[in-house]
Amino acid sequence: MEVKTKKLVRFDWAMKYILRNKANFDVLEAFLTNLLKEQITILELLESESNQEAEERKFNRVDLKCKDSQGRQIIIEIQNQRESDYLQRLLWGTSKAVVESLDLGESYQQVVKVISISILYHTLRKSEEENTDFIYHGYTNLIGMHTKQPLVLYEMDKQLKSNQMVTSELVFPEYYLIYVEKFEDLINEELDEWIYFFKHGKICEDFKSPGIILAGKKLDLLTMSEQQRKAYDEYLAYLGQELGILENARAEGRKEGRKERDIEVAKNLLILGMDEEVILKATSLRIEELNKLQQELKN
Repeated sequence: MEVKTKKLVRFDWAMKYILRNKANFDVLEAFLTNLLKEQITILELLESESNQEAEERKFNRVDLKCKDSQGRQIIIEIQNQRESDYLQRLLWGTSKAVVESLDLGESYQQVVKVISISILYHTLRKSEEENTDFIYHGYTNLIGMHTKQPLVLYEMDKQLKSNQMVTSELVFPEYYLIYVEKFEDLINEELDEWIYFFKHGKICEDFKSPGIILAGKKLDLLTMSEQQRKAYDEYLAYLGQELGILENARAEGRKEGRKERDIEVAKNLLILGMDEEVILKATSLRIEELNKLQQELKN
């Protein structure tokens, strides 16, 4: 029997226009709780240059000041992006979040933990065979070169007036990369229902996660106002245009790459003394281009 699905607004659009509203923080809290496997409470949306409203729709980043199950304050940075240089952008984003968390004159002890979560709608084309998972997680962990044991420090907690153990992963940024297109639609846990939603923009009627059911209520396409629906349609049109431009750029790149390879092949064949007719058949070069190449080699 075919499972019925419910169409929702895309998560990237919701991140920019709906989930920034404090009344809708519970949707993000539910997702973060499923991902991090502990109760997360959002305290506030951090106002920074990256969070300001901008006409450029590429700014799909949101920084949240949160509290975990232990009461620690954590800045969680969520990015929804398609750029090829996202690893460098991740480093820039987390570094910026760390700096902005500390007011001028404050002790470095006040630096907060930053968790960066990226929902990625692209894959690394040249390494798809190696990268078979759809969620990657990592953090900086300082390990002894000889003992292979983690570095452990004890720092004074002024509030508790006692020493507390500090390890590198408790301080340095932590990263989650979610490759949406790699998800194979197999639902084994509550988090998988979220990834299915990210990938397809819809949820199935047999989904059981309280968080995803909540998202289904607040992000239902049918409950949007006429003004919201118009803005959403404009966003989808914009997104389609951007993807079209990207594909054209890739095609042009492939075309230029083939031309460069043909020139190299032609050069090698000319050096070997091959006939022009053979070289023209072996490459996509025109006779004028081949003659020019011969002249360059003579000079």
